[in-house]
Amino acid sequence: QELPEMVLLKFFRPENTPVPARPTPEQLSNLIKTSLHYPESFNHSFQRKSLCLVPVTLLLSNCSQAVVDVMIDLRHKTASPEALEIHGSFTWLGQTQYKLQLKSQEVYSLQLKACFVHTGVYNLGTPRVFAKLADQVTLFETSQQNSMPALIIINNI
Repeated sequence: QELPEMVLLKFFRPENTPVPARPTPEQLSNLIKTSLHYPESFNHSFQRKSLCLVPVTLLLSNCSQAVVDVMIDLRHKTASPEALEIHGSFTWLGQTQYKLQLKSQEVYSLQLKACFVHTGVYNLGTPRVFAKLADQVTLFETSQQNSMPALIIINNI
């Protein structure tokens, strides 16, 4: 049997295709993809040590072809009473704000520590991430779309 002949494909782009000058708000809110990496559950003896510290990695991925300025704010708290009843309250230890710059398609790993004072189910998805194109002179960064809740179970042993 003879194999069919290979044909080379050519793609053309007309030179007068308009290139959007400014990204849309939707595009700006999807510059950075975030994901949290942490254990699903964590065992801790609260009798021996009152503070339970859990390492958490915040992974930031620049989804654009441009250099992006990123600001991470850990001071955000869930304000609704229902959320506090379900998830309880916890604290991020250390620095509460980070400013960094990600190159095109760069992935950056930020090491965080969550601090818990009692057992329960908590939502770690509280960091707020803002971003803007590095070459754009804007007064504020666009809030990046937040992912699903990031639940962790803290157990007493």
